[in-house]
Amino acid sequence: MLIYSGTKNEFTDQILNNEIVETIQGFFVRETGHRNNNAGMIRSWENSLQRMNNVINDQSIPDNAGIAIEYRIPRTSKSIDFIISGYDNKNKGQVIIIELKQWEDASITDEDAMVETFTGNGRRKVVHPSYQAWSYASLLNDYNQTIQDNDIELQPCAYLHNYNPDDVILNRRYQEYIDRAPVFLRTDAEKLRDFIKRFIKKGDNGKLLYEIDNGKIRPSKHLIDSLSSMIDGNKEFTLIDDQKGVFEAALSLAEKFDDNKSVLIVNGGPGTGKTIVAINLLVEFTKQQKLAQYVTKNAAPRAVFSAKLAGSMRKAQIDNMFTGSGQYIDIEKNSIDALIVDEAHRLNQKSGLYGNFGENQIKEIINAAKFSVFFLDEDQRVTLKDIGSREEIIKQAKALNSDISEMELLSQFRCNGSDGYLSWINNVLEIRSTANVDLEDLDYDFQVFDTPEELHSKIRIKNEINNKSRMVAGYCWNWISKKDKNLFDIEIGDYTAKWNLTEHGSSWLIHPNSVSEVGCIHTCQGLELDFVGVIIGDDFIVRNGKVCTDHSKRAKTDQSLKGLLKIREEDPIYADAMADMIIKNTYRTLMTRGMKGCYIYCTDSETQEYFRNALKKKVDRNVGQIDDGIIEIWE
Repeated sequence: MLIYSGTKNEFTDQILNNEIVETIQGFFVRETGHRNNNAGMIRSWENSLQRMNNVINDQSIPDNAGIAIEYRIPRTSKSIDFIISGYDNKNKGQVIIIELKQWEDASITDEDAMVETFTGNGRRKVVHPSYQAWSYASLLNDYNQTIQDNDIELQPCAYLHNYNPDDVILNRRYQEYIDRAPVFLRTDAEKLRDFIKRFIKKGDNGKLLYEIDNGKIRPSKHLIDSLSSMIDGNKEFTLIDDQKGVFEAALSLAEKFDDNKSVLIVNGGPGTGKTIVAINLLVEFTKQQKLAQYVTKNAAPRAVFSAKLAGSMRKAQIDNMFTGSGQYIDIEKNSIDALIVDEAHRLNQKSGLYGNFGENQIKEIINAAKFSVFFLDEDQRVTLKDIGSREEIIKQAKALNSDISEMELLSQFRCNGSDGYLSWINNVLEIRSTANVDLEDLDYDFQVFDTPEELHSKIRIKNEINNKSRMVAGYCWNWISKKDKNLFDIEIGDYTAKWNLTEHGSSWLIHPNSVSEVGCIHTCQGLELDFVGVIIGDDFIVRNGKVCTDHSKRAKTDQSLKGLLKIREEDPIYADAMADMIIKNTYRTLMTRGMKGCYIYCTDSETQEYFRNALKKKVDRNVGQIDDGIIEIWE
């Protein structure tokens, strides 16, 4: 969507006469129906556009070159700050994408393509400006038919007009992205001018921008080939049993769009293949040249698939296809062919860093897509903000006049394919009563360890096989090492450990050195291991054979129960029930990450004994042994 479009001559005249802000506001009202009241955005128009006027005020840049400001990339919530369009000496279309920043300083982070700076009334981590500009160019290249068919060249760059040169923005760590999208600083106005003049030799009166804005959206062949290479011949993504049935049903429903949207709810417990079906759908829809995206609230699954695709796809391509759930606030109705929502139980009401944007993520997703599929396990809601439930999805789907279908994934492929283990977990955690009161006849390795040291040692040994074993814990220890890396977060007697390091980010689960750390629910949900070691903290204890939960034992740095005290003031019974559900669901989720085995240690001695007793029958019947404090369950 073109918020502002014109020519260089029109733009410079509006700057000269101090009319540019009101002109943009006029375009904004015409396109959206309301004025933009974002003070930061208006300030950037006043400051940054004056700097851009200084840069392009050169006779060698044609007066009829096209200019666009705040160009909304179709079918997304992403906007490009400034665009110049025209032709080179060979009459080839050239579009300069410029990301404008008012930053004055920044600092390096340990995460790929990320810096830290003051923005949005506080210091926070954001993507490097070069990466941001390049990712926008990549998005247009991958999905805009006009650019693909007419071989229009996109030239991304960034202009930080208040930023003095230093070894942060220009650090070698970001060189890969700077090479793809040069960054120009406070003293580089003339360099930026030369960059523009190198490509724009003739004006186009904004013709290229108009054609791009009205171009058909379709995935490029390169994107299709790159994504397909991830699953072709890869047994990890082979559809089995009812997974194939859900896959085919989803494809059929996606074809039936007329005036009504189509919503599919797929219920399935841990290990039933929800993510496998979701990825296969993403690939197939893309092959069909549909605009499709894989959506999760939790960043960990997206980071893992980023790593899997890193060899065949550029990082920007991956980021554009694997998105967060808060990206659909202002997306035009039915503008996306298919949204595939994994871990739908983790969706939130609001979006944004402070939870102050949007109305309802479920509603926004359904509104944006012709077809949306929600993969759901209500027993994996682990924070007070999680609103993803069958009831809520149906409510929002009906409100948007959607056709609703439901299916279920039943076949269990995690926990050695043992539905019995999942039933036992539900029973032993007192989530719900089941007939599985012990692990008799189940081919699953469950062990209770006397000390956390022994537990962690066992996980290290298992991890040597294929880097698929990790330690996790309930969030009962403050994350103090986040600010001081010399400190340990978890201290139990002589045992010390740190929570997952910030530099590993959401890809903690697959980082080769992360076996020495302890992960939490937020870095492992939606993913699977071979063996998982779980430390059960004092938020889950057993007294006289009865499971008790205590939300006060959760760490102060844990956001899962944020807002609980306010809820308790109004309805203490409901608040306690919610906290109880979240704590139990957290341990259920942690204890079902392992495909082959789960090993545990409980900080509370009576809880340790409770789990030992839950295993006692199997130990007796299999003539088990107690050796060095470990109860061994034969595989």
